[in-house]
Amino acid sequence: MDDLTDRQLEALQDLSRKRAGEPVPFVNIADARALTELGLAERSREGWNITAAGAALLARLAAG
Repeated sequence: MDDLTDRQLEALQDLSRKRAGEPVPFVNIADARALTELGLAERSREGWNITAAGAALLARLAAG
């Protein structure tokens, strides 16, 4: 899962900021769908959301 494209990683980071209540730009649907297939995001009535697995991946990447 560490082989995300730059756009997918950016979308995942945007979803993380969205969860924190920050304003974020629209997420590219293709990127969000790819993240969903990997279990890193999910679709809800409010749009795309990061999953626990997505948050864990970002934390792991940040830790180096």
